[in-house]
Amino acid sequence: MSDIELVVDAHSRIGESPLWSASEQALYWIDIKKPELRRYNEGTGEEQRWPLPSQVGAFALTMQPKGALLALRDGLKQLDFATGAIVDVAPPPYDATLFRFNDGACDPKGRFFVGVTFEPIEGDGQPKKASLHSFTLRGGLRRELDISTQHNGIAWSPTGSHFYLAHSNDGEIWRYHYDPANGRLNDPEIFAHVAPEVGVPDGAAVDAEGCYWCALYGSGRLRRYRPDGVLDREIALPVSQPTMCAFGGQDLGTLYVTSAAEGLDPQTLEREPHAGGLFRFRPGVKGTAPCAYVR
Repeated sequence: MSDIELVVDAHSRIGESPLWSASEQALYWIDIKKPELRRYNEGTGEEQRWPLPSQVGAFALTMQPKGALLALRDGLKQLDFATGAIVDVAPPPYDATLFRFNDGACDPKGRFFVGVTFEPIEGDGQPKKASLHSFTLRGGLRRELDISTQHNGIAWSPTGSHFYLAHSNDGEIWRYHYDPANGRLNDPEIFAHVAPEVGVPDGAAVDAEGCYWCALYGSGRLRRYRPDGVLDREIALPVSQPTMCAFGGQDLGTLYVTSAAEGLDPQTLEREPHAGGLFRFRPGVKGTAPCAYVR
């Protein structure tokens, strides 16, 4: 394994959803609370930013126009990279005063799965659950089987036969049988438990060996679980609030990690001057080619 490198000292409030575009050799990611979408070109080091009108939980890329499908608190929107124009696609399938979209990814056929998190605009309130959804350009939003107060860690096995996601507030990582033909979830089972003192299971990625890599928010670690759910290894990071990881690079052998500075006190920020940064390292295993584009 190579040393962990700071790629962009982004100081994101909540950096999230790293997504590798093989055609561009570039990494996209978001800052949920700023809010903005960012792009980093691995070859040139060039960066781009698109400011967004409301909190963003996840995104996918689009071909026509070249841009992004944004999962904002107030619904799904289409961003045109060339003009910066943002247009409505679908209203939020929840009460936007209580929930926002949180974590999303495309399956191998370009279905965009996107979860939620309970995050009231005013006050705390008793946590409530809302549904996972999927989206296609032709079919629109579709309610899926799973409900949670906070969805995270969406990923697929290399064959596409299993679907993973975390219920972060419960410390649980779930696995479903997945039908790639129709995008249906079946037979849910607990894949792994994460004790509160170990951290909160956040965003995730699956490598070419079928192992599940999970960011542990609050404990500064990544965990790699084997396909049978057994913990394989832990990797310490230079920040305490990693949020998600994604494989990228020309050979998909680089693991990018986003992080958050939100909520850290001045003493912790002094110890973690690069909190909210984008990091990368070579874990010694390659990822699978992500589907970046919604269809």
